[in-house]
Amino acid sequence: MTAKRIAIAGFQHETNCYGVTKAGLAEFEMADSWPSMLLGAQVVSETAGMNLPAAGFAAAATAVGFEVVPILWCSAEPSAHVTDHAFETICGMLLDGIRAAGQIDGVYLDLHGAMVTESLADGEGEVLRRVRNLVGPEIPVVASLDLHANISAQMVEHADYLSIFRTYPHLDMAETGARCVPVLQRLLAGETLSKAFQAVPYLIPLHAQYTGSAPFEEIYQLPARFEQQDVLTEIALGFTAADFPDTGPSCVAYAATANKAAAAVEDIVNLFLAQETRLDCSMLSLEEAILTGRQRREKPVVLADVQDNAGAGGTSDTTGLLAALIEGGVTNVLMGLFNDPESAEQAHAAGEGALVNLAIGAKSNLAGHVPVKAEFEVLALGDGTCRYTGEMYGGGIATLGKTAALRLVGHKAEIDLVVTSIRNQCLDRAHFTHIGLNPTSYSVICVKSTAHFRADFEPIAEEVFAVSSPGTFLCDLKKISYTRITRRLPIAAGSAADDVPDTVGYSGATPA
Repeated sequence: MTAKRIAIAGFQHETNCYGVTKAGLAEFEMADSWPSMLLGAQVVSETAGMNLPAAGFAAAATAVGFEVVPILWCSAEPSAHVTDHAFETICGMLLDGIRAAGQIDGVYLDLHGAMVTESLADGEGEVLRRVRNLVGPEIPVVASLDLHANISAQMVEHADYLSIFRTYPHLDMAETGARCVPVLQRLLAGETLSKAFQAVPYLIPLHAQYTGSAPFEEIYQLPARFEQQDVLTEIALGFTAADFPDTGPSCVAYAATANKAAAAVEDIVNLFLAQETRLDCSMLSLEEAILTGRQRREKPVVLADVQDNAGAGGTSDTTGLLAALIEGGVTNVLMGLFNDPESAEQAHAAGEGALVNLAIGAKSNLAGHVPVKAEFEVLALGDGTCRYTGEMYGGGIATLGKTAALRLVGHKAEIDLVVTSIRNQCLDRAHFTHIGLNPTSYSVICVKSTAHFRADFEPIAEEVFAVSSPGTFLCDLKKISYTRITRRLPIAAGSAADDVPDTVGYSGATPA
C-alpha cells in the first residue's frame, strides 16, 4: 500500500498592531528566537527534536507511515504588521512548493493565528483560503495554532481541523502539531467531522492567560472530557495587540454531528462566563515593584516587565523599570534582555573588564522614553549564540547577535543586565547563564517577558509579579485605542460589572 503523502509547511507571525517595526522578508529569513527560513528537507532535519508544532507533526506523521513532503517553514519575531511583499512572497513559495510536490493526500500547516498584514486583517485565514483553493475540497487540510490565536470564521471554514496549544507558557507546541496526525488519519479514511465555532464575549490580557492559574486549570480540562464523548475541542485565548474584529478567546469543536459540536462550544463559552471573575489581571506599579524588590527572601523574586516583551511585539528597550530600580536603590538585581545593538557594540569595543559610559535602551524612538545614561563595567561578552536549556525551547538555539553582560557602577543600586543586538524574549535562564550570569545568585530577577518566563524561572523564584511599566505591548487594555475590536473587557477579580463596557472602543492614547 502506497504511503499517504502529506505536504508540511509553516508560516508564523504574531502581529502587534501597535508595534514599531514591520516584519519584512528579511525578518522571516533570519534566525532569532527560532530558526532561520527552512526550505525542503531542512523543515524536518533542522527542527527535529525541538518543541515546535511542525517538528511534532513530522515525527508523529512518520511514525504512522505517512510520507512527509516538506515545503518551507519560517517565522519572524513578533512585531508590527507583516509587509505585503513578505506575505505575498512567502505565500507564493508555499503554494509553488505544494504544486511542485506532485500528488499529495493532505496538507499540514504550522501557523500562529494572529497575523495581520499591511492589507489583510486575517493573515492565516487568507493563507488557508489560498491553500484550500489550490488543493480543492477533497484534500484534507489541518493546521496547528498558537494559544494566542484570534480565530476567524474563515480559518475554521478552510481548515478541516485546527489544533491549538493548551499551555501558556507553550510547553506543548510539538504535542499540538502531533495531535493533527490522528485526525488526519480519520479524514483520509473517509470520516467527516462537523464543525462548530463560537467566540467568548470578552478579552483577556496576556499576563492573565497563564494556564497554571485560575480559571484556566479548569477550562483546559474540557478537551480531555469531551474527547471521551468523541468530540474534539480546541480553545484559543486570543492576542490582544491585534486590532482585528475576531480578536479574543474562542473555541472550535469537531464531532460526528453538528449538534454535538455546537453543544460542546456552548458548554465551553458558558464555563468562560462562569469563571470570568477569577481572572487575575493585576500588575504592580513601579513604586510597588521597588518596595517588592527591597524585600529579602530566601529565593529570588521575579519582576516581569510584561509590557516590553519582544515575544509580543515589544521593542525590548524601554527603561521604565530599570530607571525605577536605580532611583529606588534596589540591590542585587539581574535584568534582561535589552535590545540595544549600539550599547552592545560599544561594550565589545571597550572589552571585558572595561568601564564604559553607555546610554542603555530607548533606541526605538518611542515618545516619552529616554535611555538610562550611566557608567557600566563590562562583565562578559558573547556572540549571542545561546542554546536554550529550559523546558519550553530546550534543544533550540537563540540568535542574539553581539551580546554583553554589564554591571552598573557609581550608584547605590546594584544591577547587572544583558544587552543584545537582536530582539529576543527573556524566557530561559540560558539567556543569562550563557554569558556567565547565574540567576539564582540574585535577589531580584527582572525579565522582559509576559508569561513564557514562568516555565524556567518560576522553579527558582520565591514569588513572581507582573509589573506595569510603559511599553508597546499594553496589558492594561483600557489604555489601548482599539478601532476594530467587538468584545468587552473582562470582569476580573475585584472589578464591578458596572465598570466594564459592553464593547471595547477607547479613545485613550495609542501605544507607540
